[in-house]
Amino acid sequence: MSSASDYLEDKVLDHTLGNAVYSQPATLYLGLWTADNGLEAGTLTGEVSGGSYARETVTFGNSASGTAATDATVTFTTATANWGTITHVAVMDAATAGNVLYHGNVSSAKLIESADTFQVSAGNLTVSMN
Repeated sequence: MSSASDYLEDKVLDHTLGNAVYSQPATLYLGLWTADNGLEAGTLTGEVSGGSYARETVTFGNSASGTAATDATVTFTTATANWGTITHVAVMDAATAGNVLYHGNVSSAKLIESADTFQVSAGNLTVSMN
C-alpha cells in the first residue's frame, strides 16, 4: 500500500508550502474494502459493513528511506456475517466516515466469511512516499 489520497496530498502540500497548517490525526484506523471504488478521491463506497465490522486502530514505526511499516499486529473483530473478498485497505483519520489518508490493494485477496478473522501482522503493511 502506498498511494496517498488526493485529500492528504493537498494537506501535505499546503502545510509544507506554508499555506495552511495540517494537524495529524490523534488516532489512525485501518479500513477494509471489497473494491477500489475511488479510494484516491476518498470515496468510501465498497468498505466492508455489517457483521461486526469496525475499523481497527493502526500504528506505524518511524519512517526510513521514505517508508513506514506497522509496528503492531492489527486484528479485526471476528466476522459475524460474510464480509466478502477483501481486496483493498485504507488508513483513515476516523473510526467512522472521515478521510482516506493512504490506500492500496492487498497482496492476496482474502474472502472473509462468518467466523473468520482478518489480520495484518506487524511490519506487513507499509506506506511509502516517492
